[in-house]
Amino acid sequence: MNASLTTPSMPEEAQKPIMKHNCEHRAECMKIIQAILDDEATEAEKDHFRENMDKCIPCIESYRLEKCIKDSLTLKIEKKPCPQSILDTIIKKINS
Repeated sequence: MNASLTTPSMPEEAQKPIMKHNCEHRAECMKIIQAILDDEATEAEKDHFRENMDKCIPCIESYRLEKCIKDSLTLKIEKKPCPQSILDTIIKKINS
């Protein structure tokens, strides 16, 4: 069997990102993850997260967990319209 078919060449290995096991910007990353999941992230935040996600295991895991939670909640929550009388009461209180 040809060794080049079973063993990656050096250029392929060099292209693989080194995966981080600790995130030094955890709080900032969590804010970006929440913004992305809430569809409120800027393009710059999305780009930054895409780059980071390729090499940060904690961010990958946090994103997957938060997305799973959000998806589960979305399926479980029953959306009901607010009665007009309640809306009127709220508007009156805000305007007074």
